[in-house]
Amino acid sequence: MTDVELRDPAFTERYRAIAARDSRFDGQFYTAVRTTGIYCRPSCPARTPKPENVSFYLTSAAAHEAGFRACKRCLPEAAPGTPAWDLRRDLTGRAMRLVADGVVDREGVSGLATRLGYSERQLHRLLVSELGAGPLALARAQRAQTARALLVGTSLRLADVAFAAGFGSIRQFNDTVAEVFGATPSDLRARRRRTGRGTEGSGREPVGSGRESVGSGREFGPLLRDRSVDGPISKHPAEVDTSDRTRAPQTTELAPAPMEPAPVEPVRIALALPVREPFDARGVLEFLAVRSIEGVESADLDALRYARTVALPHGPGAFEVRVPYPGSGRVELDLELADLADAPVAVARVRRLLDLDADPAAVDSALAADPVLAPSVGRVPGIRVPGTLDPAVLVRAIVGQQISVAAARTHLSRLAKGVGTPYASAFGGLTRLFPTATQVANGAEAHLHLPARTLATVIGAGRDLADGTLALSVGDDPDDLRRRLVSRPGIGPWTAGYVALRVLGDPDVLMDGDVALLAGARNLGLVSAEDPRPHQFKDLARRGAAWAPWRSYAAMHLWRSA
Repeated sequence: MTDVELRDPAFTERYRAIAARDSRFDGQFYTAVRTTGIYCRPSCPARTPKPENVSFYLTSAAAHEAGFRACKRCLPEAAPGTPAWDLRRDLTGRAMRLVADGVVDREGVSGLATRLGYSERQLHRLLVSELGAGPLALARAQRAQTARALLVGTSLRLADVAFAAGFGSIRQFNDTVAEVFGATPSDLRARRRRTGRGTEGSGREPVGSGRESVGSGREFGPLLRDRSVDGPISKHPAEVDTSDRTRAPQTTELAPAPMEPAPVEPVRIALALPVREPFDARGVLEFLAVRSIEGVESADLDALRYARTVALPHGPGAFEVRVPYPGSGRVELDLELADLADAPVAVARVRRLLDLDADPAAVDSALAADPVLAPSVGRVPGIRVPGTLDPAVLVRAIVGQQISVAAARTHLSRLAKGVGTPYASAFGGLTRLFPTATQVANGAEAHLHLPARTLATVIGAGRDLADGTLALSVGDDPDDLRRRLVSRPGIGPWTAGYVALRVLGDPDVLMDGDVALLAGARNLGLVSAEDPRPHQFKDLARRGAAWAPWRSYAAMHLWRSA
């Protein structure tokens, strides 16, 4: 550590956080200690190292690349993710969102570079400069995190864990786990059993990337609810040779042949996802519940449960989330997958859907500085901005233009029932997938009773999403996304802002012309009900400038107040 680094205000702030063992910073940066060769989360209970022996990294991948291994005591890979990638609108933030969604594993570095509009060499140089690690190293770190979660949270065979986490071979899996964690995969699993269920490590917050109390649910076949005893080691329908080999390519369509075995049951695994407290679980689940589409989604707010079918890269699937109790620091997740390879993508998308990587302390502190908004922040700490699972949110947003949430739900449920693909799930209330873009384009006219202009916009969006003319992804630039959307007939600033909020997790969106936001602002006393509506919108926009960069979270408070 140089004198210049020691005088850096960012270094001083981070060192103060690790000296206080402040768990709010877990996942936002990593502490590497030169004298021990390990890196930790900020809340690690170990003795605080001397400043001159410390380096800080924004990603665990950068710590790996610098030659450090993960601490076995605080388990830094089990911390929640950083909110910085949603907050940052630059190349780094866009790249990190795509890496988390598995783009490097599916499309390679070339695919990631193409999506971002850079050459592979440029992308590597820029990411190394910003984060200390290139795309391959970042993807490798994510595989290691997924592997650890599956090793300590399930009874999957080690070979299954390797390929579910995205490794191309058993040897690559073994080498990476040994390098990152300083232990073999078998040792990681054995340590979980020795320490007892649910108490792995001695950090100040629960270990959450893998659910330690696995219980008797099998990872293949029906999902059983009794978790009181450990179940047998899982058997994959296609036995995996543990020798070094490259994984065979996956297909998403099944072509029956006389000599092929019968289709196997979906893969089912149970994990726990870490979340920063406070977490307004009821609020985010209620937002999803009131918009839930019959057969596609199912919710029980009394049990803090939400389930949904979802289209994943290797086939259809479903998931169910439950919050065991407020303040638990985790969300329980059951996955139902066509292929284990979809596990990391499904986890990443569920995290985005529930906004689990948000920084509630920073958000609440900023919004509470407004004396009028402060009481709402006090009543609902840890409010979240729900994300989405796929680009179909554009169709949902268009249908919901200028009608109530209940009416939009009725229209979309009719569309899903009419053209959505049937799906048999072990989770209650799930019977079909949301229609694909092609199904929307072909079936909207028969099943959506909407004004002609709105219907034409829905059909056009479905058609262009299907043929690739219109593409929406977590790696889009927010401003470019809005420009592309508002240039389309029938889509205005409100719809474009709503899609940016849901698809990108943009934390700084205050939708133009939203009457519900305006109603909430009036109820809270942020604008005067006596003024004409145009003036009220201007006053709200002016007042909202002080809430940046957290205006999306302020919008959630206003919607609740409406």
